[in-house]
Amino acid sequence: MNRRVLVLGPSGSGKSTLARRLGAALDVPVTHLDHLYWRPGWVPAPPDEFRAAVATAAATEGWVIEGNYSSTFDLRLPLADTVVFLDVSRTTSLRRVLARHLRERGRDTQAPGCVSKVDRGFVTWIWNWPRTHRDRLLASVVADAPRARHYLLSTRADVEAFLLDG
Repeated sequence: MNRRVLVLGPSGSGKSTLARRLGAALDVPVTHLDHLYWRPGWVPAPPDEFRAAVATAAATEGWVIEGNYSSTFDLRLPLADTVVFLDVSRTTSLRRVLARHLRERGRDTQAPGCVSKVDRGFVTWIWNWPRTHRDRLLASVVADAPRARHYLLSTRADVEAFLLDG
């Protein structure tokens, strides 16, 4: 396992959990892009501030950066030596998001000042994600991180095997 790892995938795929585990194993900082993007009350950061924060995180010697935000792929993909794409089913994503919401109800664990919520728009976004985002993100990884090692993980067993082999 190298020391600049991107973790990508749909909401509820396990990106944050895997990123924390990788960061601990590699002894590198973990950046959750949701924490950089969202301001209290689910207000997006200004684009220039968000890009600057991502650029700062990606400029360090070693890191795990978790989150899609394709608008910043140009800052991250060329620097990554490993890209992990969590490719879980939309039913798995929805089940995990709903479980997380019930577990974290009333807390701001996704981003500071952003109380956990699941609304119709979010559920629709998750359901449509394989059709609207998956292939485009995978194509970006292939095109913009050609020297990185690419991993496509679909199950918890895949994730555990990856962590053991890393």
